[in-house]
Amino acid sequence: MNTSLDRISDKIEAAGARALAQFVFLYREPSRTRSLFELGISAGALVLLWVAMWLSLQVGYWLTLLIAVPAAGFLVRLFMIQHDCGHGAFFRGKHINDWVGRVLGVFTLTPYDVWRRSHAMHHATTGNLDRRGIGDIDTLTVSEYRARSWLGRLSYRLYRHPLVLFGIGPAYLFLVEQRLPFGMMKDGWRPWVSALGTNAAILFAVGLMMWLVGPFAFLAVHLPIVLLAASIGVWLFYVQHQFEGARWARTATWDFHEAALHGSSYYDLPAVLRWFTANIGMHHVHHLCSRIPYYRLPRVMRDRPELRHVSRLTVLQSLRGVRLTLWDETRQRLVSFRAARTLDRG
Repeated sequence: MNTSLDRISDKIEAAGARALAQFVFLYREPSRTRSLFELGISAGALVLLWVAMWLSLQVGYWLTLLIAVPAAGFLVRLFMIQHDCGHGAFFRGKHINDWVGRVLGVFTLTPYDVWRRSHAMHHATTGNLDRRGIGDIDTLTVSEYRARSWLGRLSYRLYRHPLVLFGIGPAYLFLVEQRLPFGMMKDGWRPWVSALGTNAAILFAVGLMMWLVGPFAFLAVHLPIVLLAASIGVWLFYVQHQFEGARWARTATWDFHEAALHGSSYYDLPAVLRWFTANIGMHHVHHLCSRIPYYRLPRVMRDRPELRHVSRLTVLQSLRGVRLTLWDETRQRLVSFRAARTLDRG
């Protein structure tokens, strides 16, 4: 006799990922009023909290760092708005999406046009073992890891260490790597215009703020916001595709809709965290149709409640997933370094 979850799974399989994609496509229409409200409240709150942090320097830096936590949350929300603009989901018009995204890129330290291209490739190749490496967390298969030299294995283990992946790595990505798009040199001059134009705007904004409040005060306030938001952003991206139960496949058997539904998680966050992260935890629905504005994703989940049980990931489960570092093609699941060593001994 099937359990309720078995029946839900049967319902999902019977409907099919492609049919679900056609259903969620109906929710793609944005509301200009709602989008402007979301943009205004996120940007406005970040500005107010930034000023509060600056004033708190007179009280104690402990208070400044405390206020940095919600400030980083609002910077993450601005990044999610930029993310929706990149998908053409936040406003109806392409030009307004692009220019809002470019302006927000100055605040998020992310050149919009460069990121939009790499992120589109990520969506087109999610879960495809033969097309890894663009917009992804680097993930080796067990056999690829075994074939590496000891130095190659060490470098990969260092890269996947939580301190590097969620601490040093995000700081390097947002402060250094995104300043120059060397990985897109084959795409011509457009990525460089995007990156250098964003860099020029960042330098102007930073110079203006340093002139207004002083270099020390600016760095004391802004760096904690950026570093914390960067780590949160990388963590969210990680758990969206690196979790127990994720599906990966070679090109011959890979399917876009199946990869979207089962290769992306539903990160079931508490309400407050769900709001600050702009519903990005409903990532399986987002991958089924990236044109849905983030504020419409909860409506999809209400109308199709069976989606709440697909690739569901709790906060505790996501923390346990950090140990999953290699894809085992034999067992078709992510495994830890320890599990890979056990396989070697076997």
